[in-house]
Amino acid sequence: MTTRMIILNGGSSSGKTGIVRCLQDVLPYPWLAFGIDSLIEAMPVKMQTSDDGIGFEADGGVSIGADFRALEAAWMAGVVAMARSGARVIVDDVFLGGAASKERWRQAVGELNVLWVGVRCDSEVASAREVARGDRAKGMAASQARLAHDGVSYDLEVDTTHAESLTCARTIAARVSSSLELHGR
Repeated sequence: MTTRMIILNGGSSSGKTGIVRCLQDVLPYPWLAFGIDSLIEAMPVKMQTSDDGIGFEADGGVSIGADFRALEAAWMAGVVAMARSGARVIVDDVFLGGAASKERWRQAVGELNVLWVGVRCDSEVASAREVARGDRAKGMAASQARLAHDGVSYDLEVDTTHAESLTCARTIAARVSSSLELHGR
């Protein structure tokens, strides 16, 4: 079965977004990209001040409420519907719940062929990127560096500690291309 979705998981500032941009350049055929940051930006601002929404703590922690989960489930279903309709889709996510987060995606994708990719980065490197970005609470990268991968298994893992986004993207693209060659477009 041809890969229709690539789901990248890694902590904040691990390099997922850079890999996604590079993947769109190196993969054959057009691929759409959707990220958890875009979902959060699409939500009403009041969702970030409600216990039922998503909260960002001063120490970098993130709390998730029921309203956020409901919107996240709808977003996941919509992204999966695009893949089922023929689009090739890359998702950039942070599995704050580790294996439980992957299970939510697994339930949403059903029988679609997904390439599950872990994006790792040393917490010190990710923390330095976090400071340089200036748009994240200090400590978020360090707290998510391991949390996002807790109990999660992958088809492929890349590490951006020393590898550039393009190198990681080429590794992922090689796996996708072999799937495309085996199963056709």
